Amino acid sequence: MGPTPLNPRRIRAEILIVLGLSLGMSALYATVSFWRRLADERELSQQTATLNRSLADEQIFDVIYQLLGIISGLVPVALVFYLVWSHTRPRLGAIGLDATRPTRDSAWGVGLAALIGLPGLALYIVGVNQGITVQIVPSALSDYWWTIPVLLLAAIKAGILEEVIAVGYLTHRLGQLGVAPWAIVAIQALLRGFYHLYQGIGPFFGNIAMGVVFALWFMKTKRLAPLIIAHALIDAVAFVGYPLIMGVFPDFLGFTQ
Repeated sequence: MGPTPLNPRRIRAEILIVLGLSLGMSALYATVSFWRRLADERELSQQTATLNRSLADEQIFDVIYQLLGIISGLVPVALVFYLVWSHTRPRLGAIGLDATRPTRDSAWGVGLAALIGLPGLALYIVGVNQGITVQIVPSALSDYWWTIPVLLLAAIKAGILEEVIAVGYLTHRLGQLGVAPWAIVAIQALLRGFYHLYQGIGPFFGNIAMGVVFALWFMKTKRLAPLIIAHALIDAVAFVGYPLIMGVFPDFLGFTQ
């Protein structure tokens, strides 16, 4: 027997549940955080947002909590894989995932990382200097032997979670609902912007632009792996490179320790 067809009501309910367990809830938290920051007497550029922080004083419990956080962040992805696999052919190929072109996907991923990452860094610096962007601390983990591996895993998790759900899954399911391509692009881009809103106005618009580029790329190529690779690379450079840059150039990113 083939997959059971999904009716529109079930698809809409499924989308709400998936987003409520992942990026949609993150967007709500980020929006509340942003309004809380605006209520602060300090301007946004005088406030900080730490992306990776220690979760326990004891090293062993800190690494356990870090790994559990990474695993729990991927559970919504596992749910999406199950839902798509159960009701769609060609299985995960419907959301742009297969292993047919690893070399080409990797090359495009590196190129997209450069295309998005460098302008994103410039936008961040300008935003901090203009007072509309929060000072982002990519990592505040203690210097343990496992710190870099955990940061790399966190970067990979972010790439998988965001691109699978915000791009591959939403494009597929919204397309099944008959949503116009331009509206799908807009929904994806706005979602990406809102769950980064806690970082300030600059990253909000920067991530909307990133969302537009990634959505258009996916619609043209139907390849999701390059987007996951690009996102993971951008975050990996930020997470791992931040302590090194701050040690040598403490004012480079607009943040003085």
